[in-house]
Order: sequence, then structure tokens, then C-alpha cells
Amino acid sequence: MELYGIPCSGELHTVGGEGAVFSADLRRIADPLAERYGGAAQIVYIDPPFNTGGSFEFRKGKKQTAYRDSMPREEYLALIREAAELSKKLLRPDGTFFLHIDSRMSAYLRLICDGVFGEDAFTNEIIWAYRSGGRAKKSFSNKHDVILMYRMSPGSYFDLEAVGKPRGAKRRNHMKRCLDDQGRIYYSIRTGGREYRYYEDDPVYPSDVWDDIEHLHQRDPERTGFITQKPEALLERMILSCSREGDLVVDLFGGSGTTAAAAAKLGRSFVSVDCGRAATAVTVRRLLERSSGMRLYDAAKPLSVELEDSEPTPPDVERYFDIAGEERPMLRLKRLPKEAAPYMIAAGFVENGVFTATEYDLDPKPGEEFRIETGKCILIVDEDFGRHYVGMR
Repeated sequence: MELYGIPCSGELHTVGGEGAVFSADLRRIADPLAERYGGAAQIVYIDPPFNTGGSFEFRKGKKQTAYRDSMPREEYLALIREAAELSKKLLRPDGTFFLHIDSRMSAYLRLICDGVFGEDAFTNEIIWAYRSGGRAKKSFSNKHDVILMYRMSPGSYFDLEAVGKPRGAKRRNHMKRCLDDQGRIYYSIRTGGREYRYYEDDPVYPSDVWDDIEHLHQRDPERTGFITQKPEALLERMILSCSREGDLVVDLFGGSGTTAAAAAKLGRSFVSVDCGRAATAVTVRRLLERSSGMRLYDAAKPLSVELEDSEPTPPDVERYFDIAGEERPMLRLKRLPKEAAPYMIAAGFVENGVFTATEYDLDPKPGEEFRIETGKCILIVDEDFGRHYVGMR
């Protein structure tokens, strides 16, 4: 059995959601994105690096750098301007743009977005307030992010009803708990000779201060290993209020794939772009893992992965596998330290430089066997998130 590397420029998966994941530098693929998706997106959300000057880790198995968050300020601002200009090209006439940033950079980026979309397009400065993290002693602790919201037109789609939640049974000071003739619970207060009633089952709608969505704690099952990962609940609120089922949601700094996962969960299509190998690997695996709880999509509209850089050579296969069997040889996964084990494995075939997956092993275990028949291929995502396509002859 001779193993050889197969150069691939993309992947197709018939599960995972109706969308595309691009592993590429945004600045290099801006024009192709605009040509393919121009005027099609209902929402564009960007959560760019905050230009903190540091670097951020991916913690899964072994710690490694997910991305470095340091650019000269003018270069950083130019990148955000390019992303905002591309977003405007991608959006529908009734679409909405969201930019997620921290308080250090929000003033600079507000001016950029005002220039791109127009001051009249500015709709909200949403404050996402949370309580997790450390506490400052020499100043007030920084416990919020800023989400700038712009509408493409005054008639941009918006459904506040979609994000209302029942008032609930939380105790209300100075209010009397009552039961009406239909058996509904309400709290009442009299002022100015009038009675005001607040029913437990009436919806309450969010304002521009979102203090009811917490940061993900370290052991949250939603965690992928990205330190800067945002909770799906945050994206769900934007997606539900500003798009309809079947609409396209775009994230130009995809990171751990939260936007894509939330969009797929809510029946929207998606595009996720990120230049990091870790981001691509985590996003694709996250979407595949969620497929058991989602409808399977028609093969005519699969999850596609498009790669700017392919791996034309196989990895050091003997590092991961023993070759077992003679008449029908196969690869048997070795017992490896967790930090050295493959991140995921998929089997399938390659046609015209595109790998189509037919089965998956998202959590490979020692001793598992993988057969590579002639004409077939396996995808190995290694512990450093490199994607390798290996065939046999």
C-alpha cells in the first residue's frame, strides 16, 4: 500500500448546515465574495480582533495560539474599513450590519461605519454587559462590549416580537401579586388613580443594554476551546430579530463558528470567513457535531469549505497509524497523547480537487480502523489543524 497526498481546494459535507466556510484572508477574497454574494445577505456580523496587542490561545488538548491580536493602528483601522465596505456590498437593501468591539476601539470604528453606511443608518449602540472575569482595583472593571448596529434602509427588516421573553415570576417590589378571571397571574400597582397590570406571561423585550446573556464559563458545554468565543444566545438575538428563516447570515471574522452554528440552528444559511487554520477546523467540526440535532440538508445545497491554502502532501501517517491487514490493508490509529492525536478524520472521495465526505470520526479513539480503498480518500485534520487529504494506490 502506497499512500500519497491529494491537493484539494475545497470540501463538501451533506450535513452541517446550508452554508460555506472560507479559510482565507478576507482582504484577498473580498472581491470574489462580493461577486458571489453581493446584495444577498440579510445580516452581516463582524467580531474582529480588538487589537489589544496580545495573542489568544486555543485550548483543546494542547495550548496553542489561535490568533495574534496586534497590528499598527492605521493598518487595523484600514482593515475594519475594508470589512465594512465589503459588508455594505453584501447586504440586501433591507439588511442589517452589526459590528462587535470593545470600549477602547468603539469610537474609532463608529466613525468608520458612519462614513461607510451613513450617519442616518446608525440604529443602536448595544451594550453587552456581563459579570464574568477578573476585577480591577485601580479603576472600575471593564464589564461590557459594544455592538454597533446599522440598517441599510429605514425599512430594514426587524421583528422585536421574535426576541421577547415572558416576564416571569420574579418578585417585584411594591407590587401586589393577583389572579385575573382567566387564571393569569399578574402584578399590579396603583398610581394617579389608575391600576397598572404586569402579567407573568406577557413578553418583555430587550432594550439596547443586554445584561441577560452571560459570557461562557470555562466548563460550558458550548465551549470549543477558543478563549474569545461568544455565546450562541448573543447571535441568536441578532439573527431572530433581523432575519427570517432561509435568509443568509454572513460573518467575516468567523472565529470559532458561533454565527454559523446559530444561523444553522435557526434555519438560516450562512457564510463564515476566517484566515486561521484553527478557526476553520473548529467551525467545521462544530457544525458537523451539531448535525445530529438538525435536519439533514439536500446534497444540492451542502456545507462547503473553500481553502486558500491546500495540503498537497500527506502527513507523517506512521506517526498516527499502524498499517494493518494484507489483502485489504487499513490504517489503525495508534495510542497517542491527547495533545498529539488527530483533531478529526473523515472518509470520502475527491473529484475535480474537491473532497466530498461520506462518513466522519469527530473524536478518533486508539485502535479505530480506517480503510482507504483505491479511488477513496481520507481527510486527516492534525493536532495543529492542518488539513491533509490522503489516498492509496
